[in-house]
Amino acid sequence: MAVPKRKVSKSRRDKRRTHQKINGPNVASCAQCGEPAMQHHACPECGNYRGKNVLEKGE
Repeated sequence: MAVPKRKVSKSRRDKRRTHQKINGPNVASCAQCGEPAMQHHACPECGNYRGKNVLEKGE
């Protein structure tokens, strides 16, 4: 059975893992109200999606 001849250092191990990070969500500004909202989702503040009101917001 194959066994590593030398211990892999923390530096070498971490260099190998640099591309395994998690990115944050893509947040864009709403075209109607300018508040931050997820892309391809209705705006939680004003309820608009692609220029149409899709969520009823009780004010």
